[in-house]
Amino acid sequence: MGNLNSLSLTELIIETGIHDAIARKLNEKGKLSNNAIAEAIINNVRKTIIRDQLTDPRFYAEMSTLLDDLIQQSRADAAAYEAFLKKAEDLVKRMAQKAPAAGIPAELHGKPGAVVLFNNLPSILTPGLSNDSAPEMVQVRVDLALEIDRAMREHAPAGWKGDKTREKQVLNALFPIMSRDRAATQAIFEIIKHQPGY
Repeated sequence: MGNLNSLSLTELIIETGIHDAIARKLNEKGKLSNNAIAEAIINNVRKTIIRDQLTDPRFYAEMSTLLDDLIQQSRADAAAYEAFLKKAEDLVKRMAQKAPAAGIPAELHGKPGAVVLFNNLPSILTPGLSNDSAPEMVQVRVDLALEIDRAMREHAPAGWKGDKTREKQVLNALFPIMSRDRAATQAIFEIIKHQPGY
């Protein structure tokens, strides 16, 4: 199992389940109230969302909404503490898995960078292309995500992050793919910059 004391609360929840995490990390002495434990869990999940939000803005916006719903529930009904813990554990595990959600086309499975691009393209593309549900727009997003992913793997120089000259090379590779739209190119670049796979 390794040293569980070195894990963050969210990592401990994933490894051992929420009740063991509370017993080992939060409430070792058994003196905290249910409200204090709930607040600590909420704060740890929010910290994880804030820390990781730039890696996939759309996914973490959804997780933030789920956390807000969880907060409302915890404040509205203190008697449902056990239900709160279960939902908190599910939220933490969902954040950790980042498994392909329903609606991710098969062409993108196994390509986490392309999935992030696919999910975030609607907020970046021009309004005429941002209709998520139309099948032809989904295919446009799939093709664009795969093209960007391929361009990054083939044309991004090694060690480009943080190097102004190399970052400009990446921007130049993305610019024609993004239909020469400077704002869209910059927006997709900011998402790519925070992806560990590129």
